[in-house]
Amino acid sequence: MAGKPVLHYFNGRGRMESVRWLLAAAGVEFEEQLFETREEFEKLIQGGTLMYGQVPMVEIDGMNLVETRAILRYIAAKYDLYGKSLKEQAWIDMYVEGLRDLSDMIMFFPLSLPEEKEMNLDCILQRATTRFFPVYEKALRDHGQDFLVGGQLSWADVQLLEVILMAEECKPSVLLGFPLLQEFKVRISRIPTINKFLQPGSQRKPPLDEESIATVKNIFKFEHGMFLKNMSTIVAEY
Repeated sequence: MAGKPVLHYFNGRGRMESVRWLLAAAGVEFEEQLFETREEFEKLIQGGTLMYGQVPMVEIDGMNLVETRAILRYIAAKYDLYGKSLKEQAWIDMYVEGLRDLSDMIMFFPLSLPEEKEMNLDCILQRATTRFFPVYEKALRDHGQDFLVGGQLSWADVQLLEVILMAEECKPSVLLGFPLLQEFKVRISRIPTINKFLQPGSQRKPPLDEESIATVKNIFKFEHGMFLKNMSTIVAEY
């Protein structure tokens, strides 16, 4: 019997959080090896298991999987969360890629320069409510099903719920004007495996706070001016 997947990352959300969400939705128990110092991260790099010397990395099925989207696609396919045909997979990919664009903006928001925070928050909320959420509201309306693609839960649904909750952390009323997304959030949150992940004490990680931001910067040697894409750069790419 294969062991549990092992997730290697720092003790925070980052790009690993979507992996946690997808495994949890699939009902798969997993373990985590979390590093909290630069030295622990360098030790992992020196171990030779990181293809590009970076994380996330997931040990699963005898492999050391890296690159977030490769990890997510493997998990989605393995646990029947990646559609029933190439066409359904294409729709799932399109929905997920759009959600990644929005989640990246929210993910990097706590790392905004102080003088940019208000502007960046306004940009996130504007993009969420005029560019991204209308797409998913329309998809649910046109599809006429409980899920975005096909008649069952997929990676796209899991990713959408994750991003909705991230956006609500920025502004609790962000779904005002999107009744189908409001119903979707409630419906998907009630799926037993997902509901379990949403409970206190699960392996779901909280948003970055000042202490965890300092830890992340130390581990990855982030500096706003040199290594970190600030929100101005991210916004400029859209």
